[in-house]
Amino acid sequence: MATLKVTTVGNSVGVVFPKELLEKLRVQKGDLLYVTETPDGIRITPYDPAFAAQMELAERVMREDRNALRKLAE
Repeated sequence: MATLKVTTVGNSVGVVFPKELLEKLRVQKGDLLYVTETPDGIRITPYDPAFAAQMELAERVMREDRNALRKLAE
């Protein structure tokens, strides 16, 4: 578990992530992080939850309509 301190960053307030945590998240300077509220608290992830939901739907459609998609590909 990491403890992050809220600090002043320019004219704003932010947190500084330790290098080890950034490596685990596989993010670097300039990357986007997505913050979502969950029943257990706040979740910070480099993965866009809206995009992930769209991909799940696309994968489901591709599984269900596999034969039709195969025919279209011919």
